[in-house]
Amino acid sequence: MILFIHRKDLRIDDLPALNRIRIAGCASLHVLILDPFLLRNQRNLEHSGANFLLHVKMLQQQYAQRGKLLHVLYGDPATIVSTLLDKHPIHEIVFHADYTPYAVKRDHELRKIADSLGIGVTACDDGMLADLHDFMSWSGRTEPYKVFTPFYKRWRMYMSERFLPPCSATIDELETAELANGLLENFQPPQDIVKQLMNVNQQLVDSTDAAPITSLEQFLNEGVNGYSVNRDQYAREGTSRISRHLNVGARSIREVYKQLMDSHGETEAWLRQLAWRDFYLYHARLQPDFFNYENLFDFSELSTDHFELWTEGRTGIPIIDASMKQLKETGWMPNRLRMISAMFLTKNLGCPFIYGERYFRLKLSDYDNVLNRGGWLWSSSLGYDASPYFRVMNPVTQSQTHNPDGSYIRKWLPELGHLTNKDIHLPRPEAIVDLKRSRALAIETYGRILKSDQS
Repeated sequence: MILFIHRKDLRIDDLPALNRIRIAGCASLHVLILDPFLLRNQRNLEHSGANFLLHVKMLQQQYAQRGKLLHVLYGDPATIVSTLLDKHPIHEIVFHADYTPYAVKRDHELRKIADSLGIGVTACDDGMLADLHDFMSWSGRTEPYKVFTPFYKRWRMYMSERFLPPCSATIDELETAELANGLLENFQPPQDIVKQLMNVNQQLVDSTDAAPITSLEQFLNEGVNGYSVNRDQYAREGTSRISRHLNVGARSIREVYKQLMDSHGETEAWLRQLAWRDFYLYHARLQPDFFNYENLFDFSELSTDHFELWTEGRTGIPIIDASMKQLKETGWMPNRLRMISAMFLTKNLGCPFIYGERYFRLKLSDYDNVLNRGGWLWSSSLGYDASPYFRVMNPVTQSQTHNPDGSYIRKWLPELGHLTNKDIHLPRPEAIVDLKRSRALAIETYGRILKSDQS
């Protein structure tokens, strides 16, 4: 029997792990472990946690509709796996690899347990479009690309020559096993999470279940041609909005790429976004400091004095406050505004990036550890191909450029609706920072920070 552990792969097709199980030709025990560490501090009630649990509910229904068994357990992964190995005739553990620091430590513990029992462990790669090792070998590289443009040129060529199509195995072909008696009771999720899963509005599940497919198809048919312009016009719906499905693995990145390549629109701009996704995932695995920048530089000149006002949307800079209000209420913020708000916090307000990174971790429905960190490093002028430290986006100019009539601000800050199209973008009298002075200070401060590299 094979033990298959679901993680950020909440779907029932195009999973390398299912191919592995099908080849083995034996029964498989399918579990999804809700980890208390990852759900600590009631994260299940935040947008990121709620989105994950919504897709867990969808996955449960997809299994049930096909007469297959998925066991949702709650507890420490090492403890649960030890118990499962003790109670079932498991000869191999299969999961999809994750490369965040916590995931690496967790999986190291699982391997130690399996090794002590003579049980095999197979970690399948699933998240990236380009197979990392094959891409490096094909490119003739021993060191990672540090700049996106040359990476993209090689990545695009690699994908056109060596793209592996979606995996063919589906859950329908597999024999899923029962859980040993008594185990579910031992690892039952807390009542609040059980109720949350039970009370998920079925209409929401049905609409969300269709959304990864319908939203992508609609975008490729109607939106991709104007994407290069519309993506920055954040008052409009100019993006695909599939990230909250993609980042929990409810939608396969390979299927997305395949559909994009089969479409006949202006695909280049959106293709670059898929490449940026791979670029960050690539560096999370190859760049030793990707998860350690906060320990490499001296950030003592920065402070958290204005952090709470930023989270509450009370900075007095209309576009910042509007975007933070949208994020808090909906779990969504357009990408252009993510860059503007992140740079405003780190540069104009002089706050260490880790505070904003952690806040987005909770509030973004489409949260992904690597992609979120990549965006914050870019805005903080840290890491490979980051924004230069002397580049500080002016939120007023950005607002005037990408939404001249101020309709976005009027929607999220209706109390400013009476202002003219010119005045609605400008800092309010109560603004907590002067944009010009704070920009100059940020350039001086970050110049010193980048010279304090301890690596």
